[in-house]
Amino acid sequence: NEYCRNKGLYPHHIKQWKQDFAQGPTTKLAKSDSKQLKQEIKQLQKELNRKDKALAETAALLVLKKKADALWGFNEDD
Repeated sequence: NEYCRNKGLYPHHIKQWKQDFAQGPTTKLAKSDSKQLKQEIKQLQKELNRKDKALAETAALLVLKKKADALWGFNEDD
Protein backbone atom coordinates (compact mmCIF):
# COMPACT_ATOMS: atom_id res chain seq x y z
CA ASN A 1 0.00 0.00 0.00
CA GLU A 2 2.86 2.36 0.75
CA TYR A 3 4.29 1.75 -2.74
CA CYS A 4 0.88 2.48 -4.24
CA ARG A 5 0.57 5.74 -2.31
CA ASN A 6 4.06 6.84 -3.40
CA LYS A 7 3.36 6.03 -7.05
CA GLY A 8 -0.25 7.23 -7.14
CA LEU A 9 -1.60 3.76 -7.90
CA TYR A 10 -4.41 1.67 -6.50
CA PRO A 11 -3.86 -1.89 -5.22
CA HIS A 12 -6.54 -3.28 -7.54
CA HIS A 13 -4.52 -2.00 -10.53
CA ILE A 14 -1.49 -3.99 -9.42
CA LYS A 15 -3.61 -7.11 -8.92
CA GLN A 16 -5.07 -6.71 -12.41
CA TRP A 17 -1.60 -6.23 -13.93
CA LYS A 18 -0.38 -9.39 -12.19
CA GLN A 19 -3.31 -11.36 -13.59
CA ASP A 20 -2.81 -9.99 -17.08
CA PHE A 21 0.90 -10.78 -16.96
CA ALA A 22 0.28 -14.32 -15.71
CA GLN A 23 -2.18 -15.00 -18.53
CA GLY A 24 0.23 -13.78 -21.18
CA PRO A 25 -0.75 -12.20 -24.47
CA THR A 26 -4.38 -12.85 -25.25
CA THR A 27 -4.31 -12.16 -28.97
CA LYS A 28 -1.86 -13.11 -31.66
CA LEU A 29 -1.78 -11.40 -34.99
CA ALA A 30 -2.55 -13.54 -37.96
CA LYS A 31 0.07 -13.60 -40.69
CA SER A 32 -2.22 -11.63 -42.97
CA ASP A 33 -2.68 -8.96 -40.29
CA SER A 34 1.06 -8.81 -39.76
CA LYS A 35 1.69 -8.52 -43.50
CA GLN A 36 -0.93 -5.80 -43.80
CA LEU A 37 0.62 -3.84 -40.93
CA LYS A 38 4.07 -4.13 -42.49
CA GLN A 39 2.72 -2.82 -45.80
CA GLU A 40 1.03 0.08 -44.01
CA ILE A 41 4.24 0.93 -42.15
CA LYS A 42 6.20 0.83 -45.41
CA GLN A 43 3.66 3.13 -47.09
CA LEU A 44 3.71 5.57 -44.18
CA GLN A 45 7.50 5.66 -44.15
CA LYS A 46 7.51 6.33 -47.89
CA GLU A 47 5.05 9.19 -47.42
CA LEU A 48 7.08 10.60 -44.54
CA ASN A 49 10.25 10.56 -46.64
CA ARG A 50 8.44 12.33 -49.48
CA LYS A 51 7.17 15.02 -47.11
CA ASP A 52 10.63 15.43 -45.55
CA LYS A 53 12.12 16.01 -48.99
CA ALA A 54 9.40 18.53 -49.85
CA LEU A 55 9.98 20.37 -46.57
CA ALA A 56 13.73 20.49 -47.16
CA GLU A 57 13.19 21.83 -50.67
CA THR A 58 10.79 24.50 -49.40
CA ALA A 59 13.24 25.55 -46.71
CA ALA A 60 16.04 25.79 -49.27
CA LEU A 61 13.89 27.91 -51.58
CA LEU A 62 12.98 30.22 -48.71
CA VAL A 63 16.64 30.70 -47.82
CA LEU A 64 17.51 31.40 -51.45
CA LYS A 65 14.65 33.91 -51.72
CA LYS A 66 15.86 35.74 -48.64
CA LYS A 67 19.41 35.83 -49.97
CA ALA A 68 18.22 37.09 -53.36
CA ASP A 69 16.07 39.76 -51.73
CA ALA A 70 19.02 40.87 -49.61
CA LEU A 71 21.31 40.89 -52.63
CA TRP A 72 18.99 42.97 -54.82
CA GLY A 73 17.65 45.09 -51.99
CA PHE A 74 14.00 43.99 -52.02
CA ASN A 75 12.01 44.24 -48.81
CA GLU A 76 8.78 42.51 -47.94
CA ASP A 77 7.29 45.97 -47.25
CA ASP A 78 7.85 47.14 -50.87
